[in-house]
Amino acid sequence: MSTAYHQTTNPGSAKKGHTINNGDSTNGTSVNDATVNGTVVNGKMANGSLVNGAGTSLDGTSVSGVSVNGTAANTISSNDASISGTSLNGTSVDATVSYGTSLSSLSSNGTLDVHTQDEAKEMKEVEMEGGRLLKEVLQLVLKERLVTGLSEKEKVVEFRQPDQLRAELDLSVGEEGCCVDRASAVLRQAVRYSVKTQHPHFYNQLYGGIDEVALTGAWMTEALNTNQYTFEVAPVFILVEHQVVATLLSLFGFTEGDAIFAPGGSISNMYGMVLARYRHQPDIKRTGVFGHKPLIVFTSDQGHYSISKSASWLGIGMDNVIAVASDAQGRMDVAALREAVKEARAGGGVPLFVNATAATTVLGAYDDIDALADVCQEEGLWLHVDACWGGGAILSHKHKHLLHGIHRVDSLSWNPHKMLGVSLQCSAFITRHKGLLQECNSARATYLFQQDKYYDASFDTGDKSVQCGRKVDAFKFWLFLKLHGLATLRQRVDLAFDASRYFSEQVKTREGFRLLQDPQCTNVCFWFIPPSMRGLEETQTWWQALAKVAPELKARMVKAGTLMIGYQPLASKGFVNFFRMVTTCTPTPTRTHMDFVLDELERLGADM
Repeated sequence: MSTAYHQTTNPGSAKKGHTINNGDSTNGTSVNDATVNGTVVNGKMANGSLVNGAGTSLDGTSVSGVSVNGTAANTISSNDASISGTSLNGTSVDATVSYGTSLSSLSSNGTLDVHTQDEAKEMKEVEMEGGRLLKEVLQLVLKERLVTGLSEKEKVVEFRQPDQLRAELDLSVGEEGCCVDRASAVLRQAVRYSVKTQHPHFYNQLYGGIDEVALTGAWMTEALNTNQYTFEVAPVFILVEHQVVATLLSLFGFTEGDAIFAPGGSISNMYGMVLARYRHQPDIKRTGVFGHKPLIVFTSDQGHYSISKSASWLGIGMDNVIAVASDAQGRMDVAALREAVKEARAGGGVPLFVNATAATTVLGAYDDIDALADVCQEEGLWLHVDACWGGGAILSHKHKHLLHGIHRVDSLSWNPHKMLGVSLQCSAFITRHKGLLQECNSARATYLFQQDKYYDASFDTGDKSVQCGRKVDAFKFWLFLKLHGLATLRQRVDLAFDASRYFSEQVKTREGFRLLQDPQCTNVCFWFIPPSMRGLEETQTWWQALAKVAPELKARMVKAGTLMIGYQPLASKGFVNFFRMVTTCTPTPTRTHMDFVLDELERLGADM
């Protein structure tokens, strides 16, 4: 008996793929020693016995779909054994493997051929090796337009509460894996209930969608599944990272230096702090922080929380992170920094590290890098810039001035996965100090970084990383740069900024909207004042009521699925909950999109 294994789109559907050599007997078909005796389900008749299209129960064994004379069957199951779509008289159908033992065919004399669990597993592996699952994923991505232009008429999210969503999803795992059909259903559910970050009206975070080039780069890195530590196992990716490092140094105006890709901006910021500490006190690498005076870190009161976390991880301590006051626009106050450094020295601390920010998370403020560089040069401090969000301005002739002085800093972090739209995650740490990453982080593992290799071992760059296993994220960014070119990316950045400027001007003129401040990056911060609160005296009670508006509107927009915008309070500035609207490069934001956001907020809040 010859058998061909193929797949069905839906369990139980009949397709060509499983051949049974002209078996035409129904009498004597046996399921666990129970005899079918020609009884046929699904409304088919054999030997004069008709079953009403349902199934016949024989000693507790369920027979739910055997067919004869070429009619496709649905399912036979018995004690966790199953088969989908077996037919007689040589008709070819699929055998879909389910849990347990697979009953894959009926023989010509009417007996069942039973596959063992090992054989069932082999069948499933054949399905996987044939690439069916990958093809289905690609089809799903294209059908749902996850990278090719999702319509704004679609929902940003089909929201479910956690308990509701858990009930909808099949999250179970077991001893035996599921069939490809079941896996496909699970993937479709994942897409259905996930937030569509590629939607034109997803403005919730400091990232957005990705395009086809970004996804291609991500898929290639996953398919090749290697590690960015030696030329031995990643020859192409090592050379790619070398090229990307050179490009980054040039973009930010460094004549020499080094860079590395890290798993997110928080880790990139920590690289800056650990390099600063190593340059100041290199013995800490071997002997630890014991016996040293406390090192002091400075960041603005608008800086990212990763600075405090880094201080915690490195043993510097969160209490030794000084939050420097910012001005009305959210930029670090340079005079306040000078005073804070002076006070730290007077208190017995050792000022070490200043973290400037190029586009703060909430207000999108750019610190005055040039002025901060002057202070750090005078005081002998390491100047790091967290440019994870706003670093993309470096590509724009029009907005590059926001990063004026960036070439003077000791290090910076930048996340191309944010504004630019490279796939998550893609985060670069860049320093102008050549060789310092290697000195600071190397451990010289002899099983990886042998110096007597059959090629130039200087290409084994993994020892400059705090990680051993490291993804080849540089390739994603390189492919993005290679296919799009800097001119295209420059245009995209400008369009993202232009959309934010248009939006802020509209906020200024619309009744019921109030702008907190003119945007510096693409963050536009504003309040929506509902009709019932307009024209009233703005007392403390009024502001307390306004604080509840943004959370309520956020709930309404998410449940409607029409858009997503973030909100937050900002206690350091005395601001109650307000919306933070951000525009990114992908998908390209338009004025029509901006008008829709304002119109939709008015619609959702009309009865408030």
